[in-house]
Amino acid sequence: MAIGEFAFIAKHLRPLAAGVPGALGLQDDAALLDPPPGAELVLTKDAMVAGVHFLADDPPAQIAQKLLRVNLSDLAAMGAAPLGYLLALARAKETSEAWLAEFCRGLAADQAEFGIGLLGGDTVSTPGPLTLSLTAIGAVPKGEALRRSTARPGDDIWISGTIGDGALGLKVLRGRLAGLPAAHRDALVERYRLPQPRVACGAGLVGIAYAAMDISDGLVADLGHIADVSGVAAVVEAASVPLSTAAAAALAIDPQMRDAVLGGGDDYELLFTAPPDAAPSIAALAAGLGLPLTAIGRIEAGRGVRVVDAAGAEIALARAGYTHG
Repeated sequence: MAIGEFAFIAKHLRPLAAGVPGALGLQDDAALLDPPPGAELVLTKDAMVAGVHFLADDPPAQIAQKLLRVNLSDLAAMGAAPLGYLLALARAKETSEAWLAEFCRGLAADQAEFGIGLLGGDTVSTPGPLTLSLTAIGAVPKGEALRRSTARPGDDIWISGTIGDGALGLKVLRGRLAGLPAAHRDALVERYRLPQPRVACGAGLVGIAYAAMDISDGLVADLGHIADVSGVAAVVEAASVPLSTAAAAALAIDPQMRDAVLGGGDDYELLFTAPPDAAPSIAALAAGLGLPLTAIGRIEAGRGVRVVDAAGAEIALARAGYTHG
């Protein structure tokens, strides 16, 4: 059963703004936000469309959490701590109140986990597919934000966590990798539906990393963005790219999944560069967070991204990453 706009706001959205500084109880036209002293604001927006970024039968709570987390991942990539978010929801007429209630339950769970709250937004109806947009706001010490444009020749290339799980999870949901054990399939689907934004890691890299971004469109493609705007070349050692147990099992069954691992996207891990003498600081950060941080290559003079095997021979990829056509 559907619910009207104002009833939806009062019943499901206003509780998400309760006690959030600057939200004003969602009773005014806009929010008021004071940046912390000595900090500058970081703003990011992502949109998700039914049938493109999530599947029709994905759990609504996890859709909400993914929407928030992909934005938190952008904040993390710049070393920012989250402050609040704005939500726009264009709902199809058939969207039920039960679906919306579960969606808001997912937001509430992640608000508690990541220390962020709803500041405002908009809700509308649409004859098209359900469309979601979220703007996240964070803060970083003034002048210290991590950027894509500051990689230098001689830097090591690092990533957090493991690579390829999200893309492989989508393949599982689409009926691929049937030969994998159920536990591995479930783990990959979980990583696709519920990415882990590395907020603490991003903040910890301020003052250590030279350049950073999160991996959303694929490791090779996103590293290409850093290389392009920094005016450098990048070399990835394929054997050094860390894999989860489930992803390694998928590659053992079908080596053709290599392109999905290196270029499939939906990882939302941090990709960063740092000078070689930063390795001890990065190791200490990894130990403190309990999060693997792995060196996978190097920045060189030149242009472009090369992926090489253990012998140094270049590996040709059919697909470097996802693009929005």
